[in-house]
Amino acid sequence: MEYFNVEFLEECKDFFDELNLKTQKKIFYNIDKATQTLDPELFKKLTSNIWEFRSLINKTCYRLLSFWDKTDNKNTLVICTHGFIKKTQKTPQSEIDKAERIMKLYFQELKKNKKY
Repeated sequence: MEYFNVEFLEECKDFFDELNLKTQKKIFYNIDKATQTLDPELFKKLTSNIWEFRSLINKTCYRLLSFWDKTDNKNTLVICTHGFIKKTQKTPQSEIDKAERIMKLYFQELKKNKKY
């Protein structure tokens, strides 16, 4: 059973394009697993609005920041804003701020297009 569906915004897709195929497959596997298990090791809440998909591959921490879109009563979506390689213990505030800016733009576009 999937608890939510995942969509990737353009900047997130660009991040994936820079990764090798093996790394891409492992990250997609972890995302798929997170949609079915809600495992906090794979999908963790960072702030009231921002979450991160977490993958550790060959001692490298990959993160995809995301947010929930519950505007459609039928489908619950998690929207991935962008990805980065985490180099410090704590997720950089600048990455969280970037995800929040992208989230605001996303909902402004939805409203403008009268989808919600």
